[in-house]
Amino acid sequence: MSRESLEWLNANTLIGFTEKRGTAWHYRASMQAEEPNHYLGPIPVDDVKRRLFGWEALSSPVYVEDPRGGLAQVPGRQAIVRSDNGHVMGIFSDGYEPHPYVEWLINTVSRLLDADLSIGSAGLLKGGAVAWVSVEVPDNVVTPEGVEFRPHLFGATSFDGSLATTFKRAVTHIVCDNTMAAGLAERGQQVKIKHSRHSKLRLAEAREALNIVYALADEFSTAVRDLCRVDVTERQWQAFLDAHTPMPRERGRSRTMAENKRDTLAKLWNHDLRVAPWRGTAWGVVQAVNTFTHHEQNVRGAERAERNMLRAITGGIDELDQGTLLTLSKVLGENVIARLRP
Repeated sequence: MSRESLEWLNANTLIGFTEKRGTAWHYRASMQAEEPNHYLGPIPVDDVKRRLFGWEALSSPVYVEDPRGGLAQVPGRQAIVRSDNGHVMGIFSDGYEPHPYVEWLINTVSRLLDADLSIGSAGLLKGGAVAWVSVEVPDNVVTPEGVEFRPHLFGATSFDGSLATTFKRAVTHIVCDNTMAAGLAERGQQVKIKHSRHSKLRLAEAREALNIVYALADEFSTAVRDLCRVDVTERQWQAFLDAHTPMPRERGRSRTMAENKRDTLAKLWNHDLRVAPWRGTAWGVVQAVNTFTHHEQNVRGAERAERNMLRAITGGIDELDQGTLLTLSKVLGENVIARLRP
């Protein structure tokens, strides 16, 4: 990751509950200003508003240069611009309705939870065009199998058209700082609101759909228990690698990439503390693939932090974990996902 990206993360993300989770992987003491971006406990709401959301997204007319060198306004189009630095975040039709970060990511979540906010992380990506707030329970949850995690509710939205306003349940696995699907057996519960005129969130429907954060601990703990009870022999692990990352017959770039990926997955499975404690189980397989994707896989077209956060919000994490379980089911000859459903 470039120095510029690290500087952005150290200035434009806030990380809370470091007593429980440790510092973020991108933390650099030398890039911290007089006001560090890490908090031992929850992040104060006022700090999120002041340090991240202390500007407005303004609607501005769009102009183009005409053949005579003048400027002509483009009808039916608007640019969404940062009020503090003039950065153009997106260009849309007049029907696009921006969702201000404070209103939608702080005030709405506060009403949704019917409780004081306990913000565990918040941040800006893409020059401020994407933002998220994560609301978390105060304490980590540790399963009997030694899996330590934090349930949370994501709120995210954008001013560049890349995201509808989304509220989604998820889980962070502490030992590797991975985001995982809240419901390993099915797509995680989420609510999306389009950026259209008169768009609004119906709180009662959202509560029912999300089932909020507190039920996550029991659901995820049960899924971890069930996956830890599914044995995966070394022969089955090798068969999983063959199915998950097939080896091309002919030598070349594709074969080299496959070899490198399989070698890295094998190292995670056999030696890495983020995976090896659950080696020989279906949970270990899920952990190996999830950890590889979060921390080891080459990134194209997006920085790792941005890619991981967007994947967590848009549902890519759900697809990743479920895809792993589907492949493993074929190898084992049994429907592992079905075992996770009540």
